[in-house]
Amino acid sequence: MKIINLKAENIKKLVAIEISPTGEIVTIAGRNGQGKTSVLDSIWWALAGTSGIQSQPIRNGQNKARIRLDLGEIIVERKFTDAGSTLTVTNAEGAKFPSPQKMLDALLGELSFDPLAFSRMAAKQQFNELRRVSKLSIDVEEIDRLNKADFDARTVVNRDAKARRAQLDGIVVPTVPAGEPVDEQALLQQMATAAATNVEIEAKKQRRIKAAQQVAADRDTVAAASALATEKRAQAAALIAEADGLDSKRVEQMKDIEALEARLAAAPALPALVDVAVLSQQITAARAATALRDSRDHVLKQRTAIETDADELEAKSKKLTEAIASREKDKADAIAAAAMPVEGLGFGDGIVTYRGVPFDQCSSAEQLRVSVSIAMASNPKVRVIRIQDGSLLDDDSMRAIAELAADNDYQVWVEKVDTSGKVGIVIEDGHVKTVNTPQAEGIAA
Repeated sequence: MKIINLKAENIKKLVAIEISPTGEIVTIAGRNGQGKTSVLDSIWWALAGTSGIQSQPIRNGQNKARIRLDLGEIIVERKFTDAGSTLTVTNAEGAKFPSPQKMLDALLGELSFDPLAFSRMAAKQQFNELRRVSKLSIDVEEIDRLNKADFDARTVVNRDAKARRAQLDGIVVPTVPAGEPVDEQALLQQMATAAATNVEIEAKKQRRIKAAQQVAADRDTVAAASALATEKRAQAAALIAEADGLDSKRVEQMKDIEALEARLAAAPALPALVDVAVLSQQITAARAATALRDSRDHVLKQRTAIETDADELEAKSKKLTEAIASREKDKADAIAAAAMPVEGLGFGDGIVTYRGVPFDQCSSAEQLRVSVSIAMASNPKVRVIRIQDGSLLDDDSMRAIAELAADNDYQVWVEKVDTSGKVGIVIEDGHVKTVNTPQAEGIAA
């Protein structure tokens, strides 16, 4: 639907106007303060509801106003009094719609009346508007949020895995002797047995030395006794009996001496002492090998634990990478499948991109074309949009808008300051003064 006819009475600075537009571009021109903006506001107020209506919509000195908008299939009429406004929407046969504003809201897009509003939106608003218009099937923000969380988590995981690998590189596993481990307990048992054997041998040796010393002492005693006996005999016969007793005693002692000598002579030779130094060295070596093996086993266990951590962290990182890639693919597939109003539009991290470049970094011409195209895409039923401050647009921009309007079958109402009286529909003192055709302005009809 497009505007076939617009009538407005006592709206802001308008006295009474009637416009039946032709062509895609409808230029409302004239000097400042003559009612140009009031014409475009009349369209907006008729369609968009009371939220956009200014506090004093009625022209000064009047107590009522009216807007009538013929869209072919429907006729919209809004009347104003000091008490407020009323809205009536009828079809071509004159039947009234029971909920007129609700019906109009269903027909209109949010950018219908100011397509350049898209270029003035904050990046977040642009992102949400394009997502709404393109009917994107997925929540790009949620995907980006999840991907950022996984990316941050993967960064931590990779850092920890790298730290584990660095730990592994710094661990040196001790080299242990080849062959089976030495039985330290067996060596200790041998050491104990050798010590006991050596003690026994030393005891026997000491006993024999003591016996030999006893023999020598006894011989000395016997010799002394013999000398004494001789002396005693020479001194007195009375001592002969004593001497005989001593001789008897000597005889008995000699028997003991000879028996002890016989035993010493018959005793086997003492074995050589066991060399415990070798066993001591073997025990020391065995203890060192055991300690080295225990150290190696501890290091290997530590390495295994760290390597397991590193493997688990790297596996977790891989899963996070796969999750991010999967979401990115879903996003890319959804964006590729979305009905973008302009080829080359896309979604970045919470921003709109155009041909891979953030939208706010695009040229003014690109922003204009994209903004108008999005407005058209968001308003497929009532194919009417308006552009305020059209005076700020150069000829190239106007031609671009005219091409878009023609290609997409839209009606674009443009407000433009002009003092020549030869451009568009000229408004003066709240009336239509002149109607210039689009061809006369050099704009495609």
